[in-house]
Amino acid sequence: MEKLTFYAVSAPEKLDRIGAYLAERLSRDVVRHRYGYVVIAMEALDQLLMACHSQSIKPFVESFLHMVAKLLESREPDLQVLGTNSFVKFANIEEDTPSYHRRYDFFVSQFSAMCHSTHEDAETRTRIRVAGIKGLQGVVRKTVNDELQAIIWEPQHMDKLIPSMLFNMQDSDDLDRYDTRRGHPSTPSVAGQDGEENPAALAESCFRELLGRAAYGNMNNAVRPVLVHLDNHHLWDPNEFAVSCFRIIMYSIQAQHSHHVIQQVLNHLDTNNKNTPRVRAGIVQVLLETVAIAAKGSVGPTVLEVFNTLLKHLRMSVDFELGETSRRNSGVSVSSNRGKESEERIVQNAIIQTIGFFGGNLPDYQRAEVMMFIMGKVPVYGTPCHQLDTVKIGHQGTKRIQAMLLSSLIMVTSGFKSKSMAAALPPPFLDPLFSISLMEDSELRQLVLEILHNIIDRHDNRAKLRGIRIIPNVAALKIKREKISKQDVAFMKKHGQQLYRHIYLGCKEEDNVHKNFELLFTTLAILTIELANEEVVIDLIRLAIALQDMALANEENMPMVIRCGIMALVAAYLNFLSQMIANPPFCQHVSKVIELRNLDAPYLLPEHIFRDKCPIPESLEKEDRPLYFQTADMAECLAGPGYNAERLSIAYVPQVTDEDRLTRRKSFVDTISLQVDILSNSLPDKSQLAEEITFETLKKAIDTTGLEEQEREKRRQVMEKFQKAPFEEIAAHCESKANMLHDRLAQIFELTIRPPPSPSGVVSISAGHTQHQSVPVYEMKFPDLCVY
Repeated sequence: MEKLTFYAVSAPEKLDRIGAYLAERLSRDVVRHRYGYVVIAMEALDQLLMACHSQSIKPFVESFLHMVAKLLESREPDLQVLGTNSFVKFANIEEDTPSYHRRYDFFVSQFSAMCHSTHEDAETRTRIRVAGIKGLQGVVRKTVNDELQAIIWEPQHMDKLIPSMLFNMQDSDDLDRYDTRRGHPSTPSVAGQDGEENPAALAESCFRELLGRAAYGNMNNAVRPVLVHLDNHHLWDPNEFAVSCFRIIMYSIQAQHSHHVIQQVLNHLDTNNKNTPRVRAGIVQVLLETVAIAAKGSVGPTVLEVFNTLLKHLRMSVDFELGETSRRNSGVSVSSNRGKESEERIVQNAIIQTIGFFGGNLPDYQRAEVMMFIMGKVPVYGTPCHQLDTVKIGHQGTKRIQAMLLSSLIMVTSGFKSKSMAAALPPPFLDPLFSISLMEDSELRQLVLEILHNIIDRHDNRAKLRGIRIIPNVAALKIKREKISKQDVAFMKKHGQQLYRHIYLGCKEEDNVHKNFELLFTTLAILTIELANEEVVIDLIRLAIALQDMALANEENMPMVIRCGIMALVAAYLNFLSQMIANPPFCQHVSKVIELRNLDAPYLLPEHIFRDKCPIPESLEKEDRPLYFQTADMAECLAGPGYNAERLSIAYVPQVTDEDRLTRRKSFVDTISLQVDILSNSLPDKSQLAEEITFETLKKAIDTTGLEEQEREKRRQVMEKFQKAPFEEIAAHCESKANMLHDRLAQIFELTIRPPPSPSGVVSISAGHTQHQSVPVYEMKFPDLCVY
């Protein structure tokens, strides 16, 4: 061997013939099963390959690869392993110049086949699979850095390479052993004393290496086979392996390529939109993992696309769930449908979790965009989007979608810290949010309040205020707060009334439960901490007094529990507020009322009314003045400098706005819709209006061509007249129009200036003439212009 090597190095031009001779001998020995000679020939080829690095090695390599291919084609495991080991040695040699004509298609196919070996003997099977993986690793190393071998990234090769690695990674026995080894670093993970190696560990190492070398343009070809493999082997449910695969992918690729992977998973979710709920949930959970890793680095331009796709699938999941419910109601097997419904809930929860996690990792400026984007998808009552949804999936479905989207918003807004409220709550976001807060559904109102808490509470004081109660010592809570900024003062001037109004209206809903009152109390407290200057404090006290008066007056016949709940809310809030503004006389007044209530009316305090078996009174007496907070006493307490206590005497009344049209509150619709009765004699007789509708009349109504022609002709005549007629004629025409207008105006002024006919029945007589005789209202004639 030494002599042969010396000869080859001395005369490199002879390498070609040496290689051809050895190859010929080896081919013969393989066919004749002389395996000892085969081993000797391969060792000779290997040593020559390692020793010679001249230009003339290229033809020798061809002979070498031809021999490796021969060994891999044989059925003998030993020869396949031998061929693979030789190929791996060759793969580790760095060549100076690229090879223009060499192709590795056969090796990719053969090594992939070895990775899927199903040999009867377990040990031999492992050896063949390990050899196959090493061979693929060799192909990857040899080709990925060679620009002329970019063909390796083409789908036909990737579809063999990647499934071969995943197949070995997912092999359950190997995976279990691999996991245990990962758990115990002391055990070697790849090679043991007996030379047996672990296919799962090796396959993962090769998979990581391949992905780490993937360039921007090759990402899609690398990820697509992974998704196909997971589909073919039904690995989305359960999805532990899918999740671990995508973790490996995300940590192996370059950070700037992350959005490619996310895009591929989103597209796959679209493709599987009709699949079983568990499969979709599995894909969404994988997306959550990829997003969790990607969000730490570069997410790329796909942020809104991610949210758009997820929201689309959320809506589809709700549609599927409602479809199942309606089928169940029509009498199909109950148990299976219940299972399907709960499975859809798994999908929905997975989507909301993903939206929340992704949103939570975004910078604040992007998060604000996402909040606006999700809010734009919420069907608000009265908008075309809501009407369309109601037609398609009914009120129940629309409510479900609203609840889901608001839950997503809660996740996205969690931890959101905006420097100014105006930026965090712009009108396009605030208006639809408040419209939902007027819905007749306690769950939706709770979600809206939680979103407001997330945005307004910038110092994380909510946890300290949890639960509606009379807090004995607010100072002990160590509430964090800062001086209110000018921008926030301006925000409260602009939107404060809107906030108060929604709290006021939210309190008197009949389906309010304990949680609603808790959230309303927290909302009032957070407003006080974050956004209250002296003016806002007065407004909040006025709001509290208005709530107390509303519960006492009970003009809307609210249940007694709700009235007592409002009273308890006012007590808890005024107790908190009085200690926050540190005004001793005010604190004293509030404490006095609370003490009296403890003795005489415990049902007006939060600790009692929200218990299950609290005795409820039959009525609330206005005469029991000491039990209620008195405006005059509070005004006296705040009479010092800083507060404009005179404003307390002005009762708070919520504004009626256009928002009420966008809700389903009957009480408001009645208030707003004013019906104007038009006098019967000003309308033409109904018999004149009735017209027989025939086919001809319908045809005329549809056919507008005649009307268009008439219009065109009329326009032409007017133009012609103004072009050709003499000036005097045009002036006379305009003058007649002006005179007609003056006459009509004079007529109107005459009617309006003259005293109107009085229905009082008094008749005044002057100079023998009766003037303004008594006329009943229904016979009075009004000018047409004044009747609407």
